[in-house]
Amino acid sequence: LNLPWATVHRTMIQLEKAQFLRRDPETNRYEIGPRLWYIGSAYLANHRVLKAATPYLGQAHDIEGVVVQIVERIGFQSVVVYSAQRPGDDITKAQYGYHFPLHCGAKGRVLLAFEDAAFIDNYLKRDLERLTGDTVTDPKLIRDGLARIRESGLAFTVGDVQPFTGSMAAPIRDGSGRVVTALCFVFRKALARSDKQRGQLQDRLIHTAHSISIDLGWRPGKR
Repeated sequence: LNLPWATVHRTMIQLEKAQFLRRDPETNRYEIGPRLWYIGSAYLANHRVLKAATPYLGQAHDIEGVVVQIVERIGFQSVVVYSAQRPGDDITKAQYGYHFPLHCGAKGRVLLAFEDAAFIDNYLKRDLERLTGDTVTDPKLIRDGLARIRESGLAFTVGDVQPFTGSMAAPIRDGSGRVVTALCFVFRKALARSDKQRGQLQDRLIHTAHSISIDLGWRPGKR
């Protein structure tokens, strides 16, 4: 931000006093305070997509070995605003609140694919972070992948966020046809090794995403 340290320090103290931030007395690290948490909770409580998705998400998170997520774009990040998995299906970094660069994982790819051309151009000019050895950072390869996602309405990646996981995602649209969030399934790589398993997950994902979109006013064929 190019601000003097003294200014930043005073600002942090004021935010702490107002309960927007909280300082850990042992580590001196700042974290979200109760007032900021309250504001964020109000946002989710009134989230239109989450309200429409609730009846369908209850059915989807019964799938063994799969984390079900609703994800939206905030800036250049895909942010998990809903996450559910069956007890015992412990996949790390898949819970509510986790965020990753848009070029990483199926969820980010879907959200990036349906942004306008200027946004995509601007994003691909950035220094693209590599999370694993399988993270694609070549702008041309990413562009080609985004075109395929727009054509098929589906993204599928393996090992590019965490070496042991894969993911697939589909867009959720509102009544205007605009992509507002993504529905994502995250799973261990072994779960999608067979074409049959992958096909079953894909069908379930697309059916659920379409059902949520229809409840938001979207009609198939409208883009």
